[in-house]
Amino acid sequence: MSHELTWLLVAVPAVSAAILLLGGKATNAWGHLLGTLAPLIAFAFGVVLFVQMQGLGTEERSETFKLFEWFSVGSIKVDFSLLIDPLSILFVLLITGVGSLIHIYSIGYMEHDERRRRFFGYLNLFIASMLLLVLAADYLLVFVGWEGVGLASYLLIGFWQHKNSAAVAAKKAFVVNRVGDIGLSLAVMSMWALFGSSAFATVDAGAEHLSPTWATLLGLMLLLAACGKSAQVPLQSWLLDAMEGPTPVSALIHAATMVTAGVYLVVRSNAIYEVTDAASTAVVIVGTVTALAGAIIGCAKDDIKKALAGSTMSQIGYMMLAAGLGPVGYAFAIFHLLTHGFFKANMFLGAGSVMHGMDDDVNMRHYGALRKYMKVTFVTFAFGYLAILGIPPFSGFFSKDHIIEVAFAENFVVGLCALLGAGITAFYMTRLMMMTFFGEKRWEKDVHPHESPSVMTGPLIILAILSLVGGALYFAGHWIVDWLEPVTGFEEAEPAISALAMTLITLAVVLVGAAIGVMLFRRDIPREAPVRVSPVTTFARRDLYGDALNETVLMRPGQYLTRTLVWLDNRGVDGLVNGLAALFGGMSGRLRRFQTGFVRSYALSMVFGAALVVVALLAVRLS
Repeated sequence: MSHELTWLLVAVPAVSAAILLLGGKATNAWGHLLGTLAPLIAFAFGVVLFVQMQGLGTEERSETFKLFEWFSVGSIKVDFSLLIDPLSILFVLLITGVGSLIHIYSIGYMEHDERRRRFFGYLNLFIASMLLLVLAADYLLVFVGWEGVGLASYLLIGFWQHKNSAAVAAKKAFVVNRVGDIGLSLAVMSMWALFGSSAFATVDAGAEHLSPTWATLLGLMLLLAACGKSAQVPLQSWLLDAMEGPTPVSALIHAATMVTAGVYLVVRSNAIYEVTDAASTAVVIVGTVTALAGAIIGCAKDDIKKALAGSTMSQIGYMMLAAGLGPVGYAFAIFHLLTHGFFKANMFLGAGSVMHGMDDDVNMRHYGALRKYMKVTFVTFAFGYLAILGIPPFSGFFSKDHIIEVAFAENFVVGLCALLGAGITAFYMTRLMMMTFFGEKRWEKDVHPHESPSVMTGPLIILAILSLVGGALYFAGHWIVDWLEPVTGFEEAEPAISALAMTLITLAVVLVGAAIGVMLFRRDIPREAPVRVSPVTTFARRDLYGDALNETVLMRPGQYLTRTLVWLDNRGVDGLVNGLAALFGGMSGRLRRFQTGFVRSYALSMVFGAALVVVALLAVRLS
């Protein structure tokens, strides 16, 4: 494989970002074109590398390229090395391929924004950071890309910082992700202590010799990091607020980059999770809970982007669930990650197209009957809808359904939760389709829905096609399983029931969920959300009280702890120091009264002193 192409994958978008962000107004006229060309070039390099790998043997498809020695401290030496293998190349193609389509879409979506050049610079920074994250051959270098993704997300979510809600959402995403980053930083430091290195090769080789305690601790640290980036319970609260950024940002974060990083980290760390059942079980629990939580949230949102954000949270939960199941699930976690990248980017960009035609209104209660006015957007969005439901032959049928199958094979309760999540997914996505594209029109008279320009609908068409044919990655001779096996390993799950029966049950549950959605939202949808709703609806509307829980459990106690420490510092530490200073200051002030500067006073003091001495001597003599 070509050494040059590997580092250029990261260098091209990074250099483009530097030009756009440092070049100033001189780059305004063509900045968006350069910003779009960069991921396209990186995608071309990725395709070349992927094709080269096809001609190599299984063992030759994994290669580490050392670019230079990064630093050396004592016995710790860290190289700046990139790893190309079957896992990383799939992420490269997803990030650059879907990322390029999002860049092209952004040319039209951000056409009238005066800061469009800077927006494309931030997008390029995002792409470069994510590529570094998935290509790094060392956990420490992963951490660099990890932080770069966090910075880029902060800049993009808060891109319209003139809106207070966007500025607050960006800060929230940044802070919550820093909590997760603690897990990754602790894991890297622990690896240095345990193995003397944080390189993948060293950690993987030493993982089997770890004590159960350390293996579990490392697994939980990495899971904490994954929860932050992939918005898994309990660090999910930032994800829905991230919709304050421009819609292309939502597509990039939710489909091709940031939220997939946690899944990548868990799968890449499979050697650690293979030796700790406790940490693996924790991954399954987190994924299962999040899959259901995100689906429930999606049922109650009237904001089209926030409904899709809840969906993303849920679908990433499915991936984490599969990753926690070990060799029976790793390949399917990545498979669903890829197909989700296709259909979720399709739907987010489709939502942006709807907003474009509806004067940036995001409230689905103000839509209705848009299929008549935005036919391309409707058809392409419908492809994504059918894919996420898992209707054959769309891609989700081959990826998500396999996760449900292996979940049932490994644990009946987990499988039942995964199946329930599929039914809820069918309901809330049908609700979204009915409220947006069907029924009677509910918009104001001065709103004139219209189809988006071809620069926006073109990427939608490509993503819709990928949403349909993406299942071929598995269907063509279980290709993706065989491709990933050298990296993740693979074990055939013992099915609880036959594959055909499982498929029919899943389809039945999905169709029931969709039918309920059609019956409830086919007509008579009020323009305003009802004020009086059930406690369950309120629970979902308020994101399962995630913010309230974080405020009660973390923020308020943190504030009280800080105030207590400040009080102790002021009254305790500073009080002791200032008290001693005041004591000696007061004593010196009183003693200073005797230092008048007059000779006669000092002479009189000497006389009295001498007299006192004489009296004392006489007293001693007489006694």
